[in-house]
Amino acid sequence: MNTAIDLEPLLRRGDLWRGTPDRLADLDASPVVASGHDALDRELPGGGWPLGAVTELLPGHRGIGELELLMPALAELSGSGRELLWVNPPWLPYPPALAAAGIDLGRLTLVQGEKGADALWAMEQALRSGACGAVLGWWERIDNRALRRLQLAAEEGEAMAVLFRPLRDRARPSPAALRLHLSPSREGVRVEIIKRRGGWNHGEIHLSLGHAVA
Repeated sequence: MNTAIDLEPLLRRGDLWRGTPDRLADLDASPVVASGHDALDRELPGGGWPLGAVTELLPGHRGIGELELLMPALAELSGSGRELLWVNPPWLPYPPALAAAGIDLGRLTLVQGEKGADALWAMEQALRSGACGAVLGWWERIDNRALRRLQLAAEEGEAMAVLFRPLRDRARPSPAALRLHLSPSREGVRVEIIKRRGGWNHGEIHLSLGHAVA
């Protein structure tokens, strides 16, 4: 027996995205910063890393190029006068390599040792401030309530929020706007888009990377 479903209550909800041509055009108007990798930008809504939103990077294991992937965007943001905050990076970055990648070291702040609520508070305040162009955080565990708080803070400050999460979290639902699985490849790094606004990607992206920063 067929049962009619009333979709009108769902269509009135503001937290659901409708895949119409008009909505896809709206995505192009969202603020972004170019990734510096043409093949990746072609697959990212608006043509770059989203500003005012949370991006999750899920590498197969640490040190395969997940930080190098962000270098061009971080260089552009720091060069435009915006601050960078990194919370609990697993290794101490190598300043000469960061400078060679175009990072303004005077605009980079590292926070080490803060865990749980304290790390979340630091990221929230930095994202909301409007002074930070990008806030990066390395997390072993984070729940969706915390992710939604970071999303709201990123929207308020129009900042780039990037979370590095373990690959085991791939199957967990997440409110992040963009989620990427990273794995090593012969060229450098293989990128699979797990989630993005506007639809699915068309396969894997292979990128060459050039800077060692840790």
